Amino acid sequence: MTSPAQRSYRGVFPVAPTIFDASGNLDLDGQRRCIDFMIDAGSHGICILANFSEQFVLTDAERETVMHAVLEHVAGRIPVIVTTTHFSSAVCAARSRQAQAAGAAMVMIMPPYHGATFRVPEASIYEFYRVVSDAIGIPIMIQDAPVAGTPLSVDFLARMANELANVSYFKIEVPMAAAKLRGLIEKGGSAIEGPWDGEEAITLMADLDAGATGAMTGGGYPDGIRQIIDPFFAGRRDEAMAAYARWLPLINYENRQCGLSACKVLMREGGVIKSDMVRHPLQPLHPATRAGLIEIAKSLDPVVLRWGR
Repeated sequence: MTSPAQRSYRGVFPVAPTIFDASGNLDLDGQRRCIDFMIDAGSHGICILANFSEQFVLTDAERETVMHAVLEHVAGRIPVIVTTTHFSSAVCAARSRQAQAAGAAMVMIMPPYHGATFRVPEASIYEFYRVVSDAIGIPIMIQDAPVAGTPLSVDFLARMANELANVSYFKIEVPMAAAKLRGLIEKGGSAIEGPWDGEEAITLMADLDAGATGAMTGGGYPDGIRQIIDPFFAGRRDEAMAAYARWLPLINYENRQCGLSACKVLMREGGVIKSDMVRHPLQPLHPATRAGLIEIAKSLDPVVLRWGR
C-alpha cells in the first residue's frame, strides 16, 4: 500500500503530445513550449509517452530523448507521470527504473497485451505488476483502457492495490467507468490512493461523483478541465456541472472526432508549436474537422488559442 510519506497526486494531469516538425522528426524546442503552455494553463501535473503522445510510433531512443528533455525542462515545477508500458515484464521494469532515476513522480502502465491474440492470464498480469513494483519506489498507475482489451475486475485491481507495494493509482477509462471507480473505492479502501478519470474527460462529472480524484485528459485545454474540477472539489457541484456543460462540446469533439490530433491542432492554431504533424500511418485531420474543432474552441476562449500570440 501507499507509504505515508509518499505525496498524494490529484487534479488535472493531461497527456502531453509528442511534438514533431513538418518532416516528422522530434521537435524538442516545440516540446518544451508545449510543456510550458500546459503548466501555464493550470495543469497540476502532466503525463508523457502515453497513447495520446503517440508512444507507439517512437523508437526506444526517441522515448528516452523525450523523457529526459521533458523532465529536465520541467525541473520539478510539477509532477510528471511517465508511461512505461511494454509487454515484457523485464523491459517495463527497466523503463520504470529509468523513469524514476530521471525524476518521474509516477509511472503509468497498461496490462501486457499484443494485439488480439497475445494476452496473458490474470495470474501472469499480477506477476507482471509485481515485478515492476519490486523494481521501483514510486507509484504505479494501472491504465485500464479499452485499447488493451484485457479485463481487469474490480476485485483483481483492489487485490493488487492491497498486496503490491507501489500499485496505488488507477486510470479507469472503460465503459461504465463511474461504476467501476465506485466499486474499486469500496473494495480497495485506503489502498486506492488515486482513482482517476480518463478518456478525455468525456465521463468526468459521473466519475467525479463516483469518487475520482484526478483526471488524465488531452493536453489542449487544462484550464477548461480546471473550471470543472476546482469547483467540484470545493463543494460547488452546480458550478462544476455548468462548466462541464460548457466544455462538453469541445471534449466530445476531441473524443469522438479528432483523437490525439486535437491538442496538436489547438496548440498550432494558438502559436504554441509550429507543426501539428502526426506520424504516419496516422493521418492529419480533414480540413473541415479541423475547422469544426477550432470553431468550438474559440467560443470557449481557452488559453491555448492565445498563449503563443
